[in-house]
Amino acid sequence: MVYIHNLDPVLLNLGPFEIRYYGLVYVLGLVLAFFIFRKLARDRKIPMSEDDMLDYLLYCALGVLIGSRLFYFIFYSPWTLLQNPLEFFMVWHGGMSFHGGLIGVVVLGIIFCLRKGYDILEIADISVIPAILALAIGRITNFINGELYGRVTDVPWAVDFGDGLPRHPSQLYEAAKGFFTFTTLWLLRNKDFKKGTLFSLFLLMYGTFRFLIEFVRQPDEQLGFVLFNFFSMGQVLCFVMILLGSGLLVYIYKIKK
Repeated sequence: MVYIHNLDPVLLNLGPFEIRYYGLVYVLGLVLAFFIFRKLARDRKIPMSEDDMLDYLLYCALGVLIGSRLFYFIFYSPWTLLQNPLEFFMVWHGGMSFHGGLIGVVVLGIIFCLRKGYDILEIADISVIPAILALAIGRITNFINGELYGRVTDVPWAVDFGDGLPRHPSQLYEAAKGFFTFTTLWLLRNKDFKKGTLFSLFLLMYGTFRFLIEFVRQPDEQLGFVLFNFFSMGQVLCFVMILLGSGLLVYIYKIKK
């Protein structure tokens, strides 16, 4: 029996204002990320003040917002901005790319570390742990919203997201991937690895799992398959992540002194 998706993405209606699960989770994710980041920084005895932590969190939030929007419009919907440039600021219409958000965080994170004198790889290692947890929780809200769903299937846990077709709940697969990656990195957090190892593992794990999940996720309607009429844009970008993660590990353990 197929589950019929009828979840309301709005948590509360307050007159003309709505509180949606998606926006609430973003806020809660930032709060949760701050406390986990603070614990990890203290455990590693990184001399970062709470003011600097809050500044870093702001840099990351801006990186996610700017990077994810830019990347989405460049790679997924370039014609949208040509028709209406103001659409860039209308985040409530959707359209955010994880890969772009990651690039945005990396760029602004590097700028922050250079300005403040922190070790870039050390900060990256403790940043990906709260980040992947927040992402995992965010994927659950994608399921609540009935967006980013999977391809048609006959598995017994298939979900009808409103088009009358049984589909993979790929959002929940993504959430499971995130919780697994978080758990793995959390268990490895105190191991005596070289700086940058956890960040590299994050790139490899996220890239590999997302690449595989994309085989059951519905490709973006406006793009379809972009490589050999078989691979999605997400898979192409995840393959790049895998290469970068592998390359960084080689650099850390074989080249960097």
